[in-house]
Amino acid sequence: MNIIISNQCGQPIYEQIGSQIKNMIISGQLAAGDPLPSMRFLAKELRISVITTKRAYEELERDGFIVSITGKGSFVADKNTELIKEQQLRTIESQMQEIIKSAMLCGLTLPDLIDMLTLIYEEE
Repeated sequence: MNIIISNQCGQPIYEQIGSQIKNMIISGQLAAGDPLPSMRFLAKELRISVITTKRAYEELERDGFIVSITGKGSFVADKNTELIKEQQLRTIESQMQEIIKSAMLCGLTLPDLIDMLTLIYEEE
């Protein structure tokens, strides 16, 4: 599993792990039933605390992305990927509405916002 951790981004490490695993599930890189590395193995591989990987896995399980079976490990949950994508789209829509409100307060036009979004998107 290829997870990249950055100490510079300001996002907690457990959130970085969780969001990257979510992205792998949504994109189809990880399918329902696929096993995840053990918390200890992932912690060792990333050179981080087991507590951090445990928190990431707990959040993923709470959000329904994975299931953990005592003695067996953690696996990608049998969840409808279309439903997951729809939830993500609703979150993006809500965030975009907040961005539009802020932009209007600053006097930014739609073309300004599109230019900004294009620049940020291309940097990623």
